[in-house]
Amino acid sequence: MSTKTTDSPFESIFPDRTIVHTTDSNGNIFGWLALPSAAALPETAKRLAAHGARLCAITAFNEEKFSCGGNMELVYNFDLDGAVLNVSIPVTPDDRCVPSLVNDFTNADWHEREFAELFEVKLTGRDAPKRLFLDPDIDSGVFNRLIPLSSMMNGASTKRLWETIFAETSMPDWAKEAK
Repeated sequence: MSTKTTDSPFESIFPDRTIVHTTDSNGNIFGWLALPSAAALPETAKRLAAHGARLCAITAFNEEKFSCGGNMELVYNFDLDGAVLNVSIPVTPDDRCVPSLVNDFTNADWHEREFAELFEVKLTGRDAPKRLFLDPDIDSGVFNRLIPLSSMMNGASTKRLWETIFAETSMPDWAKEAK
């Protein structure tokens, strides 16, 4: 990757922000914008929406490998005319509230519901989202506390995973039958 600042559609949208630009071997442009806090996210999203950007994905991850409940980061990936802007925000154990983007990007709903449920991040500016995966009787954020996502992604999503999750309650029959 090389550093590149020309031809980026983001410079005119954010003349007041520092965006690091890179390009890949095919000339695709990537912008990297680190916001100081989640409070700066709504205004950033509004500017992008006003220019026709599309929200592609939101990724949540722990900053420290295998940590549970520590500092996290959320990265929002936006596409504008073929250029990608990666906007990151910090999420700390003391402040796990993040403003919702569903008013500007309706497709944020699924991503927000996922990280709220799996990482126990609270969303502001919207009604409490319905669960996607977990039974309402299971505490939100249980995957992040009991089995870090990186471990789960490395093949720990077997019967052992459900045994760990249901250690303090009775395991449902469907989980007992898993291999």
